[in-house]
Amino acid sequence: MDTELAPAITNRARSRRWLIGVIVVIAVVFVIVWMRDALKTSVEADKIRTATVEIGPVENSLNATGEVIPAYEQIYTSPIRASIRRVLLMPGTSVKPGQAIMDLDKSLTEIELEKLNDQLALKRNGIDQLRMKLNKSLYDAEVNDQIKLLNINRLQAELEGSRRLQKVGGSTAEDVTRAENALRIAELEKKQLENDLAYNRQSMSASLRETTLQAQIEEKNLKELTYKIKQADIVADRPGVLTWVNENIGSSVNEGEMLAKLADLASFRIEGSCSDVYAEQVKVGLPVIVKVNESSLRGLITQVKPAVKNGIVQFVIQLDNSHHASLRPNMKVEVFVVTDRVAKAVRVTNGPAFKGKRTQFVYVLPKGSNVAHRREVAIGLSNFDFVEIKSGLQAGEQIILTDLSQYENLEEITIEPNR
Repeated sequence: MDTELAPAITNRARSRRWLIGVIVVIAVVFVIVWMRDALKTSVEADKIRTATVEIGPVENSLNATGEVIPAYEQIYTSPIRASIRRVLLMPGTSVKPGQAIMDLDKSLTEIELEKLNDQLALKRNGIDQLRMKLNKSLYDAEVNDQIKLLNINRLQAELEGSRRLQKVGGSTAEDVTRAENALRIAELEKKQLENDLAYNRQSMSASLRETTLQAQIEEKNLKELTYKIKQADIVADRPGVLTWVNENIGSSVNEGEMLAKLADLASFRIEGSCSDVYAEQVKVGLPVIVKVNESSLRGLITQVKPAVKNGIVQFVIQLDNSHHASLRPNMKVEVFVVTDRVAKAVRVTNGPAFKGKRTQFVYVLPKGSNVAHRREVAIGLSNFDFVEIKSGLQAGEQIILTDLSQYENLEEITIEPNR
């Protein structure tokens, strides 16, 4: 005889059946909803963005980055070895031409200047002494030459007298020969003296020129140091804004060490950079578009730096409007280097629907219709703003810019009106 089950066991079995039923119902609903979404062929109008195809210029561009820097930034360096005595202006101060920026202690250099003055005076005194010595030596040599000439004249007279006496028997041939030899020796001594005189003239003149050149070098060094001391008055020579100043009062600075930076914040340029993949395409003279906040500024590449650092090519951009109000120092901006341009192209606003492929599908929405049709188009040039349509679309047609890749296999999509 069968035994009746306890009520607790019966209730537990009934609850389990109900729970399984609920889970099955939820799963069925989930599958129905998923299938409905998966097979969905419509999209709400407020979730799409459209654009109208038009005729206009399209520029092909490379993406790059840029930094706004002052059109010029003057660096003031110390022309001498000195120490900072006072800092008269702080960074951020607007300066005018002739306004002093800082005061340097020039004592050591001024002592060196006095030393050069003394050395130059000593060199000039040496020149005077050498010139007097040269004049005396030349005078003595000329007097000796005149004395030798007189001696030669005397010996010539004695030779002629010996010859006359020989004719009358008053002297012998040996006396005549002796007189001739004495005259020849005197003439050779005169030539030797004249040669020494010419050598002394040239040698002493060369010594005088050398000493004079040394004095001229000393004088130029003196002028150079005098100029450097004058330049050690750190004064602005043009209007601008101080962007940096060495504020370490009392610290020593060597010649050539930077003291201050002065920038013209009324005019700017862009230092751009891009991947070295585009190194062959980035050239001097190419037009660029610079995005500054909501503004687009035009310019030209004026310099491409030859070195590639860490896979980056750097270049300089001169803006057509370098005084634009949106420009700020060190601001990061988007840069688009224009490498090609079509003046009259079938174009449409760039958007997520374009994936960078040469051919792709887009959805065309006819006017007055809520059904978008899939169409294959050929893409040409493109930039941040526009895409060139080489084939597949005509001016005046409207396409969907929103990314509808989830519907890419559908020929038609219904656009549901806003609720």
